[in-house]
Amino acid sequence: MLTNNHVNAPTQFIEVGEIRFAYRRLGKKTGTPILLLGHFRANMENWDPAVTDGLGRDRPVILFSNTGIGASSGSTPDNVLQMAKDAITFIDAMGLQLIDLLGFSLGGFIAQQVTILRPDLIRRLVLAGTGPEGGEDMEKFTDEVTKAAINEPPLLEDFLLLFFSPSEKGQKAGKEFWNRRHLREAGIEPATTIEVMGAQAKAIADWGIPANQFLQLKRITQPVLIMNGNNDIMVPTKNSYLMFKHIENSKLILYPDSGHGFLFQYPLEFVEDVSAFLNKSF
Repeated sequence: MLTNNHVNAPTQFIEVGEIRFAYRRLGKKTGTPILLLGHFRANMENWDPAVTDGLGRDRPVILFSNTGIGASSGSTPDNVLQMAKDAITFIDAMGLQLIDLLGFSLGGFIAQQVTILRPDLIRRLVLAGTGPEGGEDMEKFTDEVTKAAINEPPLLEDFLLLFFSPSEKGQKAGKEFWNRRHLREAGIEPATTIEVMGAQAKAIADWGIPANQFLQLKRITQPVLIMNGNNDIMVPTKNSYLMFKHIENSKLILYPDSGHGFLFQYPLEFVEDVSAFLNKSF
């Protein structure tokens, strides 16, 4: 039985110490919940309803804004490790003992750290449009990408450049996504602040500093699904190959004619692939 969906799920809050985390629950009431960790500058409004509601047909879906993001209080950390610790604080406060974890972009950095720090919490892991610590060409963006990524406020044209293939098909899919992500009209979270953007940018840059740290990935023993577009200009696709190479129990899926936002360009296929992975017996 389905409960809330992306458009009508109420924003709820849970307090831990001095932090008040904002979150939403949607989808089925029963089953192993999947927690979604979003990209640079994203709050709960940046997820695609076609993805969240699609995943929610089979399982509970939890969206949340980490420390300092959206309607959550506190100051956003400037490093991935503390972001992961804050996510674990939220998970524990919710009383969740076993979850599936989906990390997209920066959320994928955090998801890796959560899994390494607390493997007991994670049943299966989905890493989308992301890369390993110290990966290749991850330390900084091109000037064109940087300009679009920090534009205030972010515009449709920025998303089309950063997330979607420049082909006619890719740009059409991007505009369709843009319309879907604005379907929710009530209870909208505040946009990401300049302070949050600065902290996240530092965390991303530090994560991308070249280093031979792939041994960390070998500590991930859960089944892992790695996914990306065939030409990601934000977290270069070759980093998906690197994770696949160094995470023993992993599977890699690349989508054609797509980039960083492949999951929003192919939402139905993405949901089908993720659901098949989560439902599979290992």
